[in-house]
Amino acid sequence: EESWWVDIPENDNGQLLVRRIIAATGSGKNHINDCPVTLQGLKRLGTLLVDMHGPHDHQSLLNQDFQLELLDSFGHLREQRAAYEALYREMLDLKRQRSDLDSDDHEVAQQIDMLNYQIKEIEDAELTDDDDGDVEAEFSVSANAQHILELASTVRNALTEDPAAAFTGVVTAQTALNDLARTLDDASAWLEEAKSINVQIQELSKSVAERAGDIEASPARLRWLEDRMTLLKKLKTKYGATVADIRQFLNTAKDRLHALESRGEKIAEIEKQLDGVRKKLIDTGHKLGSKRREAAKKLAQAITQELRDLGFAHSAFDVELTEGEPNPTGLDEIDFGFAPNVGEPMRPLRAIASSGEISRVMLATKAVLADYDRIPVLVFDEIDANIGGEMGTAVGAKLVQVAEKHQVLCVTHLPQVAAYGPTHYVVAKEARDGRTHTDIDRLAGEERVEEIARMLGGKDITTVVLEHAREMLKST
Repeated sequence: EESWWVDIPENDNGQLLVRRIIAATGSGKNHINDCPVTLQGLKRLGTLLVDMHGPHDHQSLLNQDFQLELLDSFGHLREQRAAYEALYREMLDLKRQRSDLDSDDHEVAQQIDMLNYQIKEIEDAELTDDDDGDVEAEFSVSANAQHILELASTVRNALTEDPAAAFTGVVTAQTALNDLARTLDDASAWLEEAKSINVQIQELSKSVAERAGDIEASPARLRWLEDRMTLLKKLKTKYGATVADIRQFLNTAKDRLHALESRGEKIAEIEKQLDGVRKKLIDTGHKLGSKRREAAKKLAQAITQELRDLGFAHSAFDVELTEGEPNPTGLDEIDFGFAPNVGEPMRPLRAIASSGEISRVMLATKAVLADYDRIPVLVFDEIDANIGGEMGTAVGAKLVQVAEKHQVLCVTHLPQVAAYGPTHYVVAKEARDGRTHTDIDRLAGEERVEEIARMLGGKDITTVVLEHAREMLKST
C-alpha cells in the first residue's frame, strides 16, 4: 500500500520536497523517499490532482485543450483521435527530414567538396591491415639494418663460424664423452645431451642467418617506409586512431556524400510522402470533426438539462467547433458557450464574470462527465451564490452525484448544501494573543445539528430550528 503527500521542508539546496511514504504492510515500518521539486513543478502536479472552482481560481473548464479532451472522452473518440495524432506526428517527422535536406545550396556544395576530398585522400592511401603496427616495426628494423647485420654476424661467428665457435667446442666434448662412455656408464647420458646441444646451436645459427638475410637496407625502401609512416600519422590524426576507424569514417563519408548528391531526389520523395500523409491527415481530421460535432450536440443538451436542474431555468449551453488548420489535436478549435438567461447572447464560457455561475456550470459539466474526467479532487467555492431554498437542495443533490466519481470539497454558507456532505467541517477565525487564528473542526452528532441550525436561523437557535436541521440531515 502506498500513500503520498506533499511536504514543505527545504533541503540543504533550498529545494522543496515531495515526500513519498510507502507503508510496508504488516511490517509497521515506513520507507520515506524525498524527491526535490520546484514550485512550478508542484503547481503542475496540483492541476492534475485538484480542480479549483471559486473566485479568481484557474478553472480547467475554461481551458480549450481541456474542453476538447472532455468532448473526445464524452464521444468515445479516443481511438479516432489517436489515429489523427499518429498521422500528425508522421507529418512533423517528414517536415523535419525535409528541413534537414533543405539547406543552403552554397553550404551543401562546400560539404560535397570536402567529402570528395576526404574520400579521395583515404582511398588513395590504399590502406591494408598491415598498416596498423607492421610498417612502424619494419621501419625500425630498416633504419637500424647495418647494426643488426653486424650483431647477427657476431652471433653466427660465436656459434658456428669461428675456429673457436661453440659448435667446435661441443664436437670436441662429444669425442671425449664417447671414449668416456666405454668406462663410465653416466657418460652415455652426457653424450646424448651434448649431441642435442650441438643441434640447437646449429638451428639457432641458421635462424639468425635467415632473418638477417631478410633485412632490406636499401635507402629507397627506408624512404618509402618513412613516407608511409608520415601518411598514416596524418590520416589517423584526421579520421581515426586505427585503420578500422579510418575505414569507418570513409564509409560514413560515402553515405553522407550520396545523400547530399541525391538530396534533390530525396526531397522530391519526401514531398510526395508528405502530400500523401497530409491528405490522410485532413481526411482523418474531417471524420474526427464530424464525430465531434455529433457528440457536441449531445453534450450541449445534457449540460443544458443539468443547468436547468441547478436553477438556470432558461439557460442554454453550447459546444462550438470551428474548423481550421491542422493542429496536434485535430482540425477543430473548440469553445464552450453559455447563455444564462433568455434574450442574452451565447458567450464563451471564459467570458462569464460571475464565479457563482461558473461554479454551477462546472458542477453541471462534472455531473455529465463524471465517468470521463480524470482529475480526482474537485473544490467548489461560492457555488451557492445567489441561490437558496429549493435550488440549494438541488445543488447539494448534484454534488452528491458528482462525489460518486470524485472527491468533492465544497465551501458553502447554505444549510441545504452543507446537509448533503457526509463529512462536515466548520471554519472559524478568532483573535488570540494579538494574532488572528483560523480553526477548522470536524462536526458530528449534535454539533453538526447545531451548526446546520445556526446556518438556518442565525444566532437565535430555537427548538423549531433545531428540529428543522435534524429533518434536513435525515432527508439527505
